[in-house]
Amino acid sequence: MEIQYEYVRVADDLARQIEGGKIPVGGRLSDERSLADEYGVSAGTVRRAVQELRDRGLVTTLPGKGTYVVRQTPDVP
Repeated sequence: MEIQYEYVRVADDLARQIEGGKIPVGGRLSDERSLADEYGVSAGTVRRAVQELRDRGLVTTLPGKGTYVVRQTPDVP
């Protein structure tokens, strides 16, 4: 059985919402506390999930302003 970390589950769900257009380019993700409550995880898990989305090239975080979608699908080589 493969173990899936909670942050990956959260990141994958948010990525699906981004790629499906539910959270559009330029759209802001909910704040950390709201996402933690929504997914039933800790704030640290949300931080790791958002970092995963940044690593995938889907979002950028502006300190003090929030995390925004920069593209719907990552570049595919």
